Amino acid sequence: MRPSEARVVLTGATGGIGRASARALLAAGASVLLVGRSPARLAALARELEPDAGADPSRRVAWEAFDLTAARAPAQLAAAADRWHANVLVNNAGVPSFGALAGLDTDHVERVLRTNLLAPMLLTQALLPALLRQPRAQVIQLGSVLGALGLPGYSVYCASKFGLRGFAQALRRELAGSPVTVQYLGPRSTQTDFNDARVQAYNRATRTHMDRPERVAQVLIEMLRDETAERFIGFPEALAVRLNGLASPLLDGAFTAHRRNVASLDAAADARLPADLTQSP
Repeated sequence: MRPSEARVVLTGATGGIGRASARALLAAGASVLLVGRSPARLAALARELEPDAGADPSRRVAWEAFDLTAARAPAQLAAAADRWHANVLVNNAGVPSFGALAGLDTDHVERVLRTNLLAPMLLTQALLPALLRQPRAQVIQLGSVLGALGLPGYSVYCASKFGLRGFAQALRRELAGSPVTVQYLGPRSTQTDFNDARVQAYNRATRTHMDRPERVAQVLIEMLRDETAERFIGFPEALAVRLNGLASPLLDGAFTAHRRNVASLDAAADARLPADLTQSP
């Protein structure tokens, strides 16, 4: 699809990749419906992206505030997107998860899976009838390279992104021959606030490369244009995804440094706690 023909619903719009993607989409000629949790941040971003629009009905930027994990949010946002004549959905919203599984609490695990997997599935489902009425439409699941490559320290995050990638793959095949094209974009680690100090330390220790969010936005525009099924960003990550798909167990030893670093970060965190909090009851 030509970007100038695209009316894009962009979730997670006020995050690092979201903001970069909104700018790139507008620069390429698309119109964008920004979606996030904070009305104030969304309104500020809309003014930043289209400062002179005011109440102009022809404006190319609009926004809707939703918590996508709320029960009624997918249906309500889908109705708003339909009124806006959306023909592209970019499921970009997500939350991070890093650390050994033994140290993650149940509430955190459930929140990650609800936000990263269930919410985009339900929003796609809710918006699909309207997309199928369009002459052409696209759904781009903005996931992660960790949707195809399991990494120590990311078990829960990988589960959410593996699930999102599987959903995209199955739905793409389910909708073959329809007006709706389903795609999956897998960035590697990016230089945004999504990555906290522990992740940055892990990336330095394991020599994990990081991209600027503008690089991800550039690839998003390319996928909008060429409608390719999947794209993974970065070397050697994209190569590792291919090898992992061919012979996953053979790569297990390649992540020894990553496994050891997760353990050392956990040990360092424990050392900073009072002694009575590190003891089992």
